[in-house]
Amino acid sequence: MYLVTFLFERQESLGVLTSDRQQIIPLETIIQQSTPGTMVEFIEMLSQDSAGNSDAYFEQLQKAADEKNGLSLNSVKVLAPIPRPPRGVICMGKNYQEHVQEIAEATKQAADIPKYPVYFHKIVDQAPGHQDNIPNHNAITKALDYEVELAVVIGKEGKNIPAEKAEEYIFGYTILNDITARDLQKRHQQWYKGKSLDGTCPMGPYLVHKSAIDFPPALNIQCYVNGELRQNDNTRNLIYDIPHIISDFSRGLTLKPGDIISTGTPSGVGMGFKPFKFLKSGDKIDCNIEQIGTLTNIVE
Repeated sequence: MYLVTFLFERQESLGVLTSDRQQIIPLETIIQQSTPGTMVEFIEMLSQDSAGNSDAYFEQLQKAADEKNGLSLNSVKVLAPIPRPPRGVICMGKNYQEHVQEIAEATKQAADIPKYPVYFHKIVDQAPGHQDNIPNHNAITKALDYEVELAVVIGKEGKNIPAEKAEEYIFGYTILNDITARDLQKRHQQWYKGKSLDGTCPMGPYLVHKSAIDFPPALNIQCYVNGELRQNDNTRNLIYDIPHIISDFSRGLTLKPGDIISTGTPSGVGMGFKPFKFLKSGDKIDCNIEQIGTLTNIVE
């Protein structure tokens, strides 16, 4: 099941993608009582469903998706699934072995596999959606880079979650492009500023419910820049897999419905080339993850 946040007639709404991925069924036409206004509200509603209506909701959504009677994709603007993440994005660094190697070579450091997961936070004002532009920020950076990542969206509140129960706390998956200003990242000797410039967290195009993807996900993940394949790997090659990440991060820390965990990027980023292949105005970036779709953005 593919869930969508979209703009139609200047109104932000939620919907479900039809099975042929050509139309969107507005959620308000399916669940007419207390229709949530945002994706986070929808996830929270399901997580707090003490009456056991969640299965019935999903049956209604699936039935509507199969009927194929909705708004044409051409008539709406697809937004990021969670355009304004309430707690930003929890990110993983150095979580593919070949990426660890390329970063070490670029920075002339040791290529040691992290002994523990490397976490950082990406503040997000407004996440660009599919086909939105990415600001070039050329007044403050000359080293804008791309990073395709599989993002996990949390479905219910949890703390000290056992790894074997991690899937129970997942709502679904989407694509995230962790755009990074490498020179700011280096200059400030930490990642917060260089990872958090406005418009540098493209996400989408859809939020795929976990029921549509085998667990743990073993999905081909790729990034193209102007049609050139730059990144190409599979999420089965994560150093720290999704159950480990959720379990480890939740130790002493509460995850909430709608939280986003981005699981790291494969090798092939711009700073991994000699010479560097950083982004420039007009570049088209296509981030593709098997079973989810393609997130396309252009640098302003």
